[in-house]
Amino acid sequence: MKVDIDMGSQSGGKAATLDLEELLATRLLVQGNSGSGKSHLLRRLLEQSAPWVQQCVIDPEGDFVTLADRYGHVVVDAERSEAELTRIAARIRQHRVSVVLNLEGLDVEQQMRCAAAFLGGLFDADRDHWYPVLVVVDEAQLFAPAVAGEVSDEARKLSLGAMTNLMCRGRKRGLAGVIATQRLAKLAKNVAAEASNFLMGRTFLDIDMARAADLLGMDRRQSEMFRDLARGHFVALGPALSRRPLPVTIGTVETSARSTSPKLTPLPEAPAPADARDLIFTPAADEVRAMPVRRPPPPVSTADILTQLAQARPKAEEPAEPLLPVIAEADHAARIDEVLREILVDPDAAFRTVAVLYQDFLVRCRIRRVPGEPLTLADFRRRFAVARAGVDMTREGEEGWPQAVTLSAGLPDDLQGVFLVIARAALTGAPCPSDATIARVYGSHSPSRARRLIAYFEERGLFVVRTDFRGRRIVASPDLGCETAPGDPAGPVDVSQDLPSAAE
Repeated sequence: MKVDIDMGSQSGGKAATLDLEELLATRLLVQGNSGSGKSHLLRRLLEQSAPWVQQCVIDPEGDFVTLADRYGHVVVDAERSEAELTRIAARIRQHRVSVVLNLEGLDVEQQMRCAAAFLGGLFDADRDHWYPVLVVVDEAQLFAPAVAGEVSDEARKLSLGAMTNLMCRGRKRGLAGVIATQRLAKLAKNVAAEASNFLMGRTFLDIDMARAADLLGMDRRQSEMFRDLARGHFVALGPALSRRPLPVTIGTVETSARSTSPKLTPLPEAPAPADARDLIFTPAADEVRAMPVRRPPPPVSTADILTQLAQARPKAEEPAEPLLPVIAEADHAARIDEVLREILVDPDAAFRTVAVLYQDFLVRCRIRRVPGEPLTLADFRRRFAVARAGVDMTREGEEGWPQAVTLSAGLPDDLQGVFLVIARAALTGAPCPSDATIARVYGSHSPSRARRLIAYFEERGLFVVRTDFRGRRIVASPDLGCETAPGDPAGPVDVSQDLPSAAE
């Protein structure tokens, strides 16, 4: 079904329309400096398409909550746990309700984590609920930054991974991303590159004008035109808009944002200097009543305290019914290990980033309906590093193995698996693993990285490395009191390092 959305007017007064069905398949990128009319454009798009398609708005400033009064959007307050936001997003897709995720009042890192959890829930919905959804993300440079900022690396990776899934893989799941940013230079290129439709507004920096001209297929000498665009004027291009760059003036909207552009207001008549000082430094009467003087509580005697302690404790309240089904810890760990083994079947899994693998892990857990809270990114990084190394952490009865596990606990998560592989070779008297084998366990193709890892362990006093007369490497562990058999550092990858529990 073809639905044309009226976005405003072209030059000459002709209506500027947007093919909604084509937009759902090709996504949209909006760019413009602050005050160029981006939020006005998004509001026009949301209002015109509200009767035709489900909408989810990621709103960092709380500007779009006014859609609820006119168009029935449900406002989702983001001050919830990440797991709760993920479950809410799944129910949103199931019941096809238009919502506004209000992130107002949260700091940037909290906004990134909440948006990542919410987008992950939309992305991981059951296949039966893959209905078309218009996912609008305002200030997208906050959630898909081009470079690391002041937020933690974990939050940035989670948010960037969720935005990448939305723009790169969301189409098959019915998710159509519409992202708006103040500066293209601040937006991750792999996110911006997936959009096929563009609406470019006013911008002043040379790098942003050059990127806008490149995206629109214009000569860079024509990029100066972006400086002259008025508020609410954009240049459109894309299969849902126009096959050639087209100037567009965005039409009026029926709702308004809670925050507006600042307007000049006449100053009040200036009081005398003495009166001005009184206005500033003398508290008003209602202000005094609103801030009562706090007096310390009267002292309590020792006898009263002992009497209160001697009284019987009140009966504890019955624990509330857990939100998630109760599952035995051993059964939960076994299901998690099963998902990890499933990921490890892919030979390329050892060389993917942890953030990408973590998103794949969460999807597989939901597909298999693994109950209980999912692993955090830090726990997943440690578990996967050990599983990728092919190490069985429960080698009960093997002399020295519990001490090796204890020693590995003091290392970074991504190095524990490497240490345990070498320690296992020392405990069993097997040949020292080659550089290629150690690099594969770490998730790298570089043999020099393997040599640096062994040097790191030696600096920490965990291993002592020596070479026999044939140039073969021997690694000894002073703490475990054992050493490996001689092994060729330049040898091939030893696939026998993988245990059946981690590689089947």
